[in-house]
Amino acid sequence: MNSLVVVPSRLWEYCIAAIIIILAPGPSVLFVIARAIAWGRATAVATVAGNVMGAFSLSVVVAVGLGPILQSSDLAFITVQILGGGYLVYLGIIAIKHSQIHASDMTNQGDIRPSKWKSMREGFWVGALNPKGIVFFAAILPQFVDKDAGKITSQLILMGAIFAFLAFFSDGTWGILAGTIRNWLATDIKRLVRMRMTGGVVMIVLGLFTLLSAIRGQ
Repeated sequence: MNSLVVVPSRLWEYCIAAIIIILAPGPSVLFVIARAIAWGRATAVATVAGNVMGAFSLSVVVAVGLGPILQSSDLAFITVQILGGGYLVYLGIIAIKHSQIHASDMTNQGDIRPSKWKSMREGFWVGALNPKGIVFFAAILPQFVDKDAGKITSQLILMGAIFAFLAFFSDGTWGILAGTIRNWLATDIKRLVRMRMTGGVVMIVLGLFTLLSAIRGQ
């Protein structure tokens, strides 16, 4: 009997790419850090829990929608990579251009501490609607699929689950660290600006890598 889950042959390469994009300070990481600065570690960790659930839900939606298409069409596979890579470069440029504005927004989280459930709920929607996540799951993740092994949808869901697992520990570490040194981060907005710019550079590099992979695949 065939296995319901197929493990991609390039899974370790995917894990490296996932860690790189997770570590880049994008919308999810910045949101967690903002919560940590404003409300401390417990609120940040609750936000992370909701965030990774949102990210996994997004990955499942993308997998179910894209899996059958990518299974049957090489052209669709390459097109998704090109569009996603270009959009990731765009997001990186926007991140660098607006880094000052994003950093300022991080220091303004309101006056009332949200409950843990509210933090999880808000974190969920940040993860589910994160543009970086959408591009990663739709454009970067598929290039690590083993097309010859079949069951592309299940491969995509598996890699989405791995992404959520890695993101929980990475973003949780960001939240705990930021909550511990919250005063140090909040007193110098330039540090937050540099973080956002670094994330932008990483997104641009990853986008260019995706475009190069698509061109080589043609």
